[in-house]
Amino acid sequence: MTLTLVVMGVAGVGKSSVAAALVARTGWAFAEGDDLHPEANRAKMAAGHPLDDADRWPWLRRIAAWVGEQEHAGRDAVLTCSALKRSYRDLLREGHPSVRFVHLVAPRPVVQARIDARRGHYMPPALLQSQIDTLEPLGADEPGRVVDTAGTPDEIAARTLAALGLTDVEPGADDTGRA
Repeated sequence: MTLTLVVMGVAGVGKSSVAAALVARTGWAFAEGDDLHPEANRAKMAAGHPLDDADRWPWLRRIAAWVGEQEHAGRDAVLTCSALKRSYRDLLREGHPSVRFVHLVAPRPVVQARIDARRGHYMPPALLQSQIDTLEPLGADEPGRVVDTAGTPDEIAARTLAALGLTDVEPGADDTGRA
């Protein structure tokens, strides 16, 4: 069975950095969820307006389609997606048994500092609060783990793989650790 790690959380929590470290450790396929946003979503956020569910559903369906493509090809994968609500995560899991969530968490001041330091990102820092307000934490009955983002991205990736029981994964290996 393939495995898809959805690195989730609010803007600025470190999804892209941790996902890159996971990919470096595993060699798995990768997608940046933000790259799958329709241009209208990017423009709306850049203008300082938070997305609503009507904006998010088509984006989430694109992400779910990407997951399905990876599963069909037998590829393990890592992708970033805020996946703020359980209903969004349910859509990503629907028909996709490979999905496991990696819910990154950090104290608000840490996240705010990270998002304030970003340059050239279409989502302005002012929208962080809307994401915090929307976030429904990963439920105990949802597949995955909550991971604190203290440390370097590589340290966080190592903790994530350990929490998921994947400590023996090597680049190019499948989810059992076999190359």
